Amino acid sequence: MPAVKFRIVAVLAIAALGWLLSWAIAPTALALTPIKLSELGYKPCPPDLATGAVNSRGSARPVQCFLVYGKAENKSGKTVVDADVFGRIYDANGNRLMENRTRLGTLLEVPPGVSDFEIRISVSESQPPPLTLDQFKATGFASRVRPFYYQD
Repeated sequence: MPAVKFRIVAVLAIAALGWLLSWAIAPTALALTPIKLSELGYKPCPPDLATGAVNSRGSARPVQCFLVYGKAENKSGKTVVDADVFGRIYDANGNRLMENRTRLGTLLEVPPGVSDFEIRISVSESQPPPLTLDQFKATGFASRVRPFYYQD
């Protein structure tokens, strides 16, 4: 019986050590890197990007297409990938465009320093410009985040 208890304790100790080591050598992709967004603006999409509709509850509504642009500042010293852009956008009447969400898009790569960015947004035709862009920020990763089942 004491040999069985020793084996159980040894297995638990090895499992705990493995868990601790996995945290010690965890990939840097687990740490979010903040990206400062500034000099924000928007413009109508070029004709090749401007087509589309918003689908809601089985019905399609015509939309306006805009490109939100600005400067992205990455102070990390490393290229940041898959940076999610968050913010709030209001129409001319002060109504939120995307009431139930603040994630607006993704920046695939943000090199160190300051760089330009653009993301496409679709706005219902019933929400008139000018638009107000508020509380914009982005966060990304130092390397691509892949699910455990990903294979090259």
